[in-house]
Amino acid sequence: MTVNLQKGQRVDLTKGNAGLNKIRVGLGWDPVQQKSSGGLFGGLFGGGGSKAANVDCDASVILLKDDRLSGKQDVIYFGNLSGANGAVTHSGDNLTGAGEGDDEQVVIELKSIPAEYNRLIFVVNIYQAAERQQHFGMIHNAFIRVVDVSTNEQLLKYNLSDDYSGQTTLITGEIYRHENDWKFAAIGTGTKDNSLSEVIKKYQA
Repeated sequence: MTVNLQKGQRVDLTKGNAGLNKIRVGLGWDPVQQKSSGGLFGGLFGGGGSKAANVDCDASVILLKDDRLSGKQDVIYFGNLSGANGAVTHSGDNLTGAGEGDDEQVVIELKSIPAEYNRLIFVVNIYQAAERQQHFGMIHNAFIRVVDVSTNEQLLKYNLSDDYSGQTTLITGEIYRHENDWKFAAIGTGTKDNSLSEVIKKYQA
């Protein structure tokens, strides 16, 4: 049964589920329909009606050792699809967010993550947000979810329902070690960072 989380809630992943190892973290979003006011001539020449905003969101995972990023190899995104000795793998870039379901996915083998890593931060940012004058007010239905790969069972889902207008990056959630177990925290914090490189500066040693 899926656990639906609210902002700030935390849940155990492996405590009481010792067999859990390979999980799929899905991140999704939909572009808001933008109404265009082209008037009569706009309607005649294709300018009327509504269309989805062309917003390119990118999902990334920041792998931390003792709460700090030790190097760029520990930032997993469309330009670096695998890390932590292959224990974390990114599905690749989705340019539009069109369609239902996950837009980008990260597969994680929890038991294979080297012991020095204690936190995995999941981030979604808008590519070239400043240049394109785009923000998360142009996106809705954003979510992060965790699926047990062995059973294809959805373990948890967190819908990011806050108003993120003016924000260009979302810190969606994190998976972190707690003693010998892994937990998930629903974060849902928006920032005005205009690129992934700006985001990771917060975590660098």
